Amino acid sequence: MANPASHRVVVWATGGIGSIAIRAIQRRPNLELVGVWVHSPEKVGRDAGELAGGAPLGLAATDDADALIALKPDCVVYAASGPDRDGAAVPDYLRLLSTGINVVSTSSTSLVYPPSYFAPDWRDQLESAARAGAASLYVSGIFPGFASDEMALLMTTQSKSIRTVTVSEVALNDHYPVADVMMDGMGFARPLDFEPMLKTPGFIEMAWKASLCLIASGLGVTIEEVRGTLDRELTDRDIEVAFGTIPAGTCGAVRTRAAGVVYGREAIVVEHVIRMARDVAPDWPTSDCDATYRVDIEGDPDIHCVLTLGAVQGHGAGRAAMAATAMRVVNAIPYVVEAPPGLLSSLDLPTTLPRHAFEVA
Repeated sequence: MANPASHRVVVWATGGIGSIAIRAIQRRPNLELVGVWVHSPEKVGRDAGELAGGAPLGLAATDDADALIALKPDCVVYAASGPDRDGAAVPDYLRLLSTGINVVSTSSTSLVYPPSYFAPDWRDQLESAARAGAASLYVSGIFPGFASDEMALLMTTQSKSIRTVTVSEVALNDHYPVADVMMDGMGFARPLDFEPMLKTPGFIEMAWKASLCLIASGLGVTIEEVRGTLDRELTDRDIEVAFGTIPAGTCGAVRTRAAGVVYGREAIVVEHVIRMARDVAPDWPTSDCDATYRVDIEGDPDIHCVLTLGAVQGHGAGRAAMAATAMRVVNAIPYVVEAPPGLLSSLDLPTTLPRHAFEVA
């Protein structure tokens, strides 16, 4: 059987997710890497393959967005990061969509389910741009994007009746290198009197609302209210992590919980536990693996599903979670290109099975 037509792809940013996307795209015969955008001036002109930690590709990275748009790619893999991800990303999405370029993104996690997006004006602008350019935007990842929502819905296909759905992640995130996200956004390496972005009133509810509403929509119910809580625990020793040092007496573990109320009770719940070392917050939920995702359904029947990524322990688990995040959108490229224009969620696409993923011996 002939291979599907090749789709021309640009990768937007070369951090951990973007680098994985570059390496994956270059080995897929149905995808062609035609451009790479970088933010840092020192990366401009460097070979994209080398920036991604591999062999040279003969493709120079650029910070010239107009030049990349002029290439008329079929799709952009948008993987820029930072605490103000939506504020920086939405203008880029608008430019790309309005010129007919599809976008798959790991950056704006609140767009995992566009109808619940926290900024309705931005959502309307994005929808208009997508319609004008006959293009689509799809946001995904591992959590949110799969383990926090789509995996739960897959498990419910076994249900006769459901009382509660709880999805959770327990992770060791000492591998994550973006300091402003980890410190200012989540509060790691800060004293407990520091107020990270997570502590902003309504932030946790906003952060997990998309996953809660995606599950609810898939099951045909409505979220009446979202209730959020935040807990932090101190480390009693210095911890060396990818973004620097977490001093003793500062935050070394963060736990969030968002509960969606359905029929007057907390029926759909997202729980998230992140540690910077395995021995911090020993009383919180733990796992034998450093990247563990659970779905627990109370109903008829009770259902319990555990997903682990990478090695049981060690940094391989963190890298595996980043790879899974990247591949959720890379594997979706053909489906998004083929989809009708608009803002998409996983409810709008078939299962985004990878094409050409098997390695040739």
